[in-house]
Amino acid sequence: MLNRVLGRVIGAVAVLAALAGHAGAVTAPIVVVEVDSGKVIYSQGATDPWYPASITKLMTTYVALDMVRQGKVSLDTLLTISAQAAAEPPSKMGFKPGTQLTLDNALKIIMVKSANDVAWAIGENLGGSVDGFADMMNETARRIGMRESRWYNPNGLPEPRQWTSARDMAILGRALMRDFPDQQALFSISAIQFGKAVMANHNGLLGRYAGADGMKTGFICSGGFNVVASATRNGRRIITVVMGQPSARERDLKAADLFDYGFSQSAGWSAPTLEALPSSSTSEPPDMRPYICDRKKPMPVDEGQAAITSSAPAGADNAFSQLLGATQGGAAPVALATINSANMRGRSLPPRAPLQPIAVWTGSSPAAGAAALAQQEEEARNSKAAKLAAAKEKREAAREAAKQAKAEKAAKVRAAAVTAPHQHGKAGVPATTSAYTAVDGAEKKPTKVPAKAAVKSAPAAAAKPAAKAAAKPVPKKKSAAASE
Repeated sequence: MLNRVLGRVIGAVAVLAALAGHAGAVTAPIVVVEVDSGKVIYSQGATDPWYPASITKLMTTYVALDMVRQGKVSLDTLLTISAQAAAEPPSKMGFKPGTQLTLDNALKIIMVKSANDVAWAIGENLGGSVDGFADMMNETARRIGMRESRWYNPNGLPEPRQWTSARDMAILGRALMRDFPDQQALFSISAIQFGKAVMANHNGLLGRYAGADGMKTGFICSGGFNVVASATRNGRRIITVVMGQPSARERDLKAADLFDYGFSQSAGWSAPTLEALPSSSTSEPPDMRPYICDRKKPMPVDEGQAAITSSAPAGADNAFSQLLGATQGGAAPVALATINSANMRGRSLPPRAPLQPIAVWTGSSPAAGAAALAQQEEEARNSKAAKLAAAKEKREAAREAAKQAKAEKAAKVRAAAVTAPHQHGKAGVPATTSAYTAVDGAEKKPTKVPAKAAVKSAPAAAAKPAAKAAAKPVPKKKSAAASE
């Protein structure tokens, strides 16, 4: 019977029914394995193909360390960031093309920061090209017993042909521990420090789950949130692989619950090994993008501190419930891979322990890295000062132009005021003069008449006095006789 610890994660089974056009059911991949014996403590969908995301960088690290073991390169080998590496999408360090750093620092950076530009540079420099390094990844995977994996790039950014499985990633985790025992600290670094910047590991189990000591997380929309995690308790080490989860927080909580369950169980003689797990009947990975990356919500981030929104709408849980169904005939009545947010809401891991950053640098030594960083900071300050000066000059020029425009406008207004009376005088008649004048010295209000009537009446007015003069009788002149 499953114990009380296992009961905490009982919920809807992780069966992705008819997901992304698949006719059959697809199970969210999980495997819990004992490191020393390789015995499987728990598994479901362990050999189903899945998009790996940044847990790909574990494969990149194995190939790089294997080349060091063979003497082909050393941890002090300098890698150069190409223009193509610098152009890779985040998460990234943002190094400029031409920047150099040691392989040792590059591996620390990709394990903690999960920097895609640095992982790409590892592939280009060690494999001659990314395609050449991918060939090395595939050859190494076959050699150590990984059956379902197909590699095309060293950083895990979306590539529809790049697949792996929970079983394969558990095999890879065991191989890293077995073949490179001196490099185990690489997978448990809590943070790196580059200059003044401190970057925490994305693995939310480190410093929060007792005994957690590695290894790597990953996230892309099509694959959901994945983790290959390791933990040790009472000298017993377990690897847990959880894939296809809807958030970093749920992924971490489920991995912690699986560790609790694994440490409470003993891998008996009848437990299968990783190599004995049956092959999957699923032909290709499901695409989780419609369920993980909702365009109406912010893009999820691969950080262990991420929270599940407690105020999510009521229909949110139903969406995942529809994504998951009951186990098929013959399967256990309960499962460990619930995707239903309601079962995780209100739960959290303890606060993270204080970070212990490990210094990383560019160049061949810390001194060279410090000098390069100081030069970059000086260039950045100069660039900022130049931008501020240019902005100030632009503002002053704009103010001067506005002042000049205002002065020109005022001058035009004054000139218009001076020339206005002269423009009226050109007509020969003052503006206040009427077309009619007063008669017999008495002022009369000018009568407004149409222009045509004024023109016609002007000759008649001039002829009227002459007519009166002609009609008046002339008095007769008295003769001298008469007057006497």
